[in-house]
Amino acid sequence: MASKHKMGYKCRIAGVMLLLFASIAALIAVAVVQDTWKLSEYTKEYGIVIDSGSSRSNVYLYEWPGEKKNETGIVTETLNCKVEGESLSHIMKRVHPKCMDSVTRSIPPEKRSTTRLFLGATAGMRLLHEKNAQRANDILGDLREYLSSLPFMFQNASIITGQEEGLYGWVTVNYLMGNLVEKNIWNAYVRPEGATTVGSMDLGGASTQIAFAVQDDLKGPDYMHVKLYGYPYNVYTHSFLCYGKNEAEKRVLDKVVQQSSNPQNIINPCYPEGFNITLKASSIYDTECTKKPKNYNSSQEFTLFGVADSDSCGKVVKSIFDFKTCSSSQCSFNGVEQPPVAGDFMAYAGFFYTAKALLMNGTTDLDQFNASVRTFCHTKWTTVSFDKYLRTFCYAAHYVFTLLADGYKFDRETWKSISFEKEVKKTSIGWSLGYMLSMSNMIPSEVKTILPMSNAVFAGLIFLTPKKKNHSTTQSFFFLNNSTLGNFFFFPKV
Repeated sequence: MASKHKMGYKCRIAGVMLLLFASIAALIAVAVVQDTWKLSEYTKEYGIVIDSGSSRSNVYLYEWPGEKKNETGIVTETLNCKVEGESLSHIMKRVHPKCMDSVTRSIPPEKRSTTRLFLGATAGMRLLHEKNAQRANDILGDLREYLSSLPFMFQNASIITGQEEGLYGWVTVNYLMGNLVEKNIWNAYVRPEGATTVGSMDLGGASTQIAFAVQDDLKGPDYMHVKLYGYPYNVYTHSFLCYGKNEAEKRVLDKVVQQSSNPQNIINPCYPEGFNITLKASSIYDTECTKKPKNYNSSQEFTLFGVADSDSCGKVVKSIFDFKTCSSSQCSFNGVEQPPVAGDFMAYAGFFYTAKALLMNGTTDLDQFNASVRTFCHTKWTTVSFDKYLRTFCYAAHYVFTLLADGYKFDRETWKSISFEKEVKKTSIGWSLGYMLSMSNMIPSEVKTILPMSNAVFAGLIFLTPKKKNHSTTQSFFFLNNSTLGNFFFFPKV
C-alpha cells in the first residue's frame, strides 16, 4: 500500500513538472512570436530644399518612408513651387512666404518641427560672392533669419559649390532613371541587376556642369566619391563658372561690341535678320564674367542689328573658349582635365530648352543637330518674334554644339548617347533632389513598433500559474521579459 502511495505521489509530481515545462515552452513560443512577427511602422519623413539660382528660384518638398534602403531614404518630390525672374535678394520678401505657406499646409502638423529645411544658392551667388562678399553674406544672413522663423527645423542657407551642384545633379538623374535602386517582385528595394549609371550635363544661367561615373582608381580634384544605397561610386564632376547660358552670352556680346567701331551700328551675326535692340553697357559688363573695356561707362548704349550669319556666329562663340591649353592627357577646355566621355548622358535645363527650340528633343545625331543650328540661325525675326527669348537661341544653339562637341569631346558616335530632357517620370531634374537623397543619410527616422498581439493579451498569456489540487505547497511561477526576451524563473521550495 505504501509503495502504491509513493508511486502515485511520483506520478503527480511528474505530471506537475510536465505541465510546468509545457507551460514554459508555450510561453516562450508566444514571446518569440511576439518579437519575431512584430512590424516596424516607419512614419513619413519630410525635407525642404530651396534652390536659389541666378534667374529663378524653386522650393521643393520631398518625402520618404522612414525605413531606409541601405542607409538612404527612398525620396519622392511632392511639391515644386516655381518662381521665375526674381533675384535672390528679393525672393524672400515677396515670393518665398507664399511658397512656404503651401509647403506648410502639405506637411502634417506633428511633423513640421522635425522637417529639415535647407537653402542652396548656386552660381549666381557664387558670382556675387566674388564681386561683393559682404553683400552676399548679408543676403545669406537675411535668409537665415527668415528661414529660422518658420515652423521647421532650419539647417542652413549656404552657397553650394559647383562640384556639389554637378554631383547632386548626377545623383538626381540616376535615381529617377532607376539606376541606383528599384522595387522587385516582392515589393522590396534592391539594386538593379547589372545597372549602369548615366552621365549628367546641366546648363544654368551662370554655370554649366558635367558629371559621370568613372573607374575607382582615377583620382584628382574633380573626382568625388559618394555612397548611395550601400554602394560606392567614383564620379568625375566639374563646373564651369561664367559658362552658363546667360553669362556666356554676355561674353559673346562683348566680342561683338569690341569688333565694331560704331556703338550705334553693331552687326551681331547671332541675332536673326530683321531684329535690332539697344542695350546698356551695364547689361553686358556688370558681371565678374566679362572684362570691362577701357573708359567703361555703365550708361553707354549699344545698338545691335541682326544679320543671321551662322558661320560668323559660330566663330564668335568659339572665341570665348580656350581649346589649346592642356597639361593632361585630355582636357575639355580652359586647361581643365577630363577623362573621355563614355556611356549614356542626359542633358537638361538650358540644354533641353535649346534643343527644344531646334526641335531636337530626346536623342539626335551630331550632323543632324549641327544642320538644325544652321537652319535656325538663318530664320528671319518675323518668323520667331512670337517668343522674345528666341532671339538668343542662334547663339545658344552654337554655344551648346561647341560646348558638347569641342569642349566635352562628343563625336559622331558618342553624341547619339545624349538625351535632351526636361524631366524624368514627371519629376524635374536638378541638384536639389540629389542633395535631399544625400542628406537623408543623415536624417534619423521615427519608428513605431506594432506587435502581433496587444500588451493586455500578451500579459495574460505570460502570467500563468499551474496548480495541483490538495498540494498547496507545490507552486511554480515564471516571468518572461518581453522587451529583451530574457528569461527569469523563480521556483519556491516544496
